[in-house]
Amino acid sequence: MISQKVAIVGGVRTPFVKAGTAYASLSFQELSAIVLKELVSKYNVDMVDLGEVIWGNVLLDPRTPNWAREIAFKANLPKHVYAYSVSNNCISGMVSMSCAFDRISAGRTNSAIAGGAESMSNPVLLFSDNATKVFLKAFAEKTAGGRLKEFLKLRPKDFFPVPPSVKEPSTGLTMGQHMELTAQELGVAREKQDEVSYLSHTRAFEAEKDGRLNEFNVPVLGVKKDLIVRGDTSKEKLATLRPVFDRSEKGTITAGNASALTDGAAAVFMMSEELARKQGREIYCYIKDYEYAAIDPKDGLLMAPAVAVPRLLKRNGLTLADFDLIEIHEAFGAQVVANAMAWEKGLKEEAVGQLDYSKVNVLGGSIAIGHPFSATCGRIALHLGAEMKRRGSKLGLISICAAGGMAGAMILERDTIH
Repeated sequence: MISQKVAIVGGVRTPFVKAGTAYASLSFQELSAIVLKELVSKYNVDMVDLGEVIWGNVLLDPRTPNWAREIAFKANLPKHVYAYSVSNNCISGMVSMSCAFDRISAGRTNSAIAGGAESMSNPVLLFSDNATKVFLKAFAEKTAGGRLKEFLKLRPKDFFPVPPSVKEPSTGLTMGQHMELTAQELGVAREKQDEVSYLSHTRAFEAEKDGRLNEFNVPVLGVKKDLIVRGDTSKEKLATLRPVFDRSEKGTITAGNASALTDGAAAVFMMSEELARKQGREIYCYIKDYEYAAIDPKDGLLMAPAVAVPRLLKRNGLTLADFDLIEIHEAFGAQVVANAMAWEKGLKEEAVGQLDYSKVNVLGGSIAIGHPFSATCGRIALHLGAEMKRRGSKLGLISICAAGGMAGAMILERDTIH
């Protein structure tokens, strides 16, 4: 049972940049420590009240299995602050937030920092299974001769690390290949996908100009704003790009209507309403409820929002029309359109209404801003909460798809009484 209302009272993020560019020298832990340290300073966080730090990451580093604790050390947090790590593909940031929500609402802690980060520029490379076995056996040998005997079992190919892959282990297909299959199955037109991308870039560019997009940014290595946003894009330019996952005449997904590999970090500061008001904190919004769902990847790898969102809305007696603002993670333009079709037609759950795109991603979305897996939900929650406060909105919805045929959805609300 929920005993305390849980408020979002602030947050910090890095600007998002394409992998291999401005942040290529920084690990995800270094990016994380930057935003965590800045959040503590910016909001003058009381370390006595701070219950825990929860941090997401997808491109794991096996050398630091509890990276959250190491990040807390790097950010110079007191050693008594409890920190733990989570990893669940693109919904890792939401898992961080929902864990904090559960703990605060149950009264087990009064405040928490939930975040996530990715350095796609610096994935950890691993040796092949054979090389790993040889090295482990060699390290276990007590004599030089024994170690040499094991090392002689290595072959030239064993010295090449296994390259990073975005293929689904369960299917052998990439996320883009899966989405092409779904787009073709549902008849998602290329023009609709490009429209999602066009709106993402133009809205992000407008929000960048008036300062809303960069409201929570902390400069990193001289970068002050998101570097993927293209204010000069047009539907005509997007239409000239060639498909990249299915190069036949059936292909529709291009580099222009898909999110880019991105480096970045984001952190959300959460508190019980009671503590927030006691400390005189600005409350952007409250977390009302959340839902996770999973489907067979072969039924549409990125179609689990078609289950998570209707279940969440049904439990709360809501439809899409009840929301003032909606944030949908844009892995691909096709994925946004496909899930909107599912919500309207009730393809996997009961229909919950037609999507009004004038309410969707009003500050731009992941196609324009970027998608550092575990940082995406934090970025979305901060943008949505701040925009709800500016507009006096009552309800906001977050929908995020994830690899493995999973998804998360979350409702944010503002108390109109206060």
